[in-house]
Amino acid sequence: MIAGSLRLRLFAAGAVSILLALGLAALGLSALFERHVERRMADDLTTLVDRVVAELDRGDDGRLQVIDPPDDPRFDKPLSGLYWQVSGEPAGVIDRSRSLWDAELALPADELSESVRHNHRIRGPGGAELLAVERRVMLSQRLGGGAVRAVVAQDVSALAAATAAFTGDLLPFLGVIALVLVAASAAQVAVGLAPLKAVRTRLAAIRTGAAERLGTAFPDEVRPLAAEVDALLDQRAQQIEAARTRAGDLAHGFKTPLQVLAGGVNRLRAKGETAIAADLAAIGETMRRHVERELARSRQTTSTNTARAKLAAVADQVIGVVRRTPRGSRLGWSNDVPAELAARILPEDLAEILGNLVENAARHAEDEVCVRGAAEGDTVVLQVVDDGPGIPAERVAEALKRGGRLDLTGSGTGLGLAIAADLAEAWGGAVTLGPTAPGAMTAVVRLPRAADPASG
Repeated sequence: MIAGSLRLRLFAAGAVSILLALGLAALGLSALFERHVERRMADDLTTLVDRVVAELDRGDDGRLQVIDPPDDPRFDKPLSGLYWQVSGEPAGVIDRSRSLWDAELALPADELSESVRHNHRIRGPGGAELLAVERRVMLSQRLGGGAVRAVVAQDVSALAAATAAFTGDLLPFLGVIALVLVAASAAQVAVGLAPLKAVRTRLAAIRTGAAERLGTAFPDEVRPLAAEVDALLDQRAQQIEAARTRAGDLAHGFKTPLQVLAGGVNRLRAKGETAIAADLAAIGETMRRHVERELARSRQTTSTNTARAKLAAVADQVIGVVRRTPRGSRLGWSNDVPAELAARILPEDLAEILGNLVENAARHAEDEVCVRGAAEGDTVVLQVVDDGPGIPAERVAEALKRGGRLDLTGSGTGLGLAIAADLAEAWGGAVTLGPTAPGAMTAVVRLPRAADPASG
């Protein structure tokens, strides 16, 4: 698997492709410019060679010569780089420009048709490379008959200089184009990867409970991926529901035997077998708490981020149940949780957590129990406050341990607070106890805050 940034790889590939393409374009344009200038040079030389041929005649001394040569001053300057020459077949050089001085243009052996132009690359004076244009002309009888070869040649260094100047002017322009194209490539990569960013945003919303599925609002290339993720989420939801159903079946399966056991305990007490009845009652209570703990553990693997529970409503429900117990009926109760406050947890799991904490508070309170709630950023905080004796600071951890019992005179199993802590942790929260000073005891539950359904 290739690690690293997909955005960086796409951008780098685009930038390298752009630079390679512009480099090839620079080479191609320079070559085209050179060919174009060479054609223009050849056309100019053709005009000059035609002028040389047209002025070929016999002079006053009867010698064949160019009577009125082209008037370009470079033809009169020795080794100027521009030359003309007329040679006979096989007489040799008949006439030449002064620029050749005493040199001679060595023409390749070539079968020329009359008046047909041929272009050559030849070596001139000093070994310079020349572009030569020549014509073969048949002389009239007045000029003595026979054939001559007329040639005009020019140093191609001027062509190379023009090509270099053109390339120098072209490179800054290509550099600007490269910057524009690289910026366009970066924008294209950003636009192309935007759907993946949208997928990440939707997945984050699913994780926080603000959304349930990715949906189909994606381009055609990304939509199959979103559909597969949604199918996986659907399958996961079905597995969660099946697990919760099995947990419910387990609880129902234990309910009847425990009720039978409780009935047996009552009959033993009625017969005066109080010691045996107390032992069996303790065993039954232990079994019930263990079942509750295992059910809580099963919910740790079946939590869903789309869960939502209104804290005030669950607190009212729990307080209403505990208030009807003998101990709870003697206490004062208050619910100070804002009605709109919601946590990302299933209502039944919140009721399990709050029920354990409220039962514990009712067992130790002197006169009053209060449930409070508030939001702190992305977290909701529930406090169950009682006016009981509190817990020594060094024994708080023991109280939250499985089976931890600070009051050994009661009938509890020490699992209530541990179950509450396990459930809260399963939903990304925590349960803590404090302050622990006598006369005040607070159990604090922190849970992820549920997103507003309208935001998903």
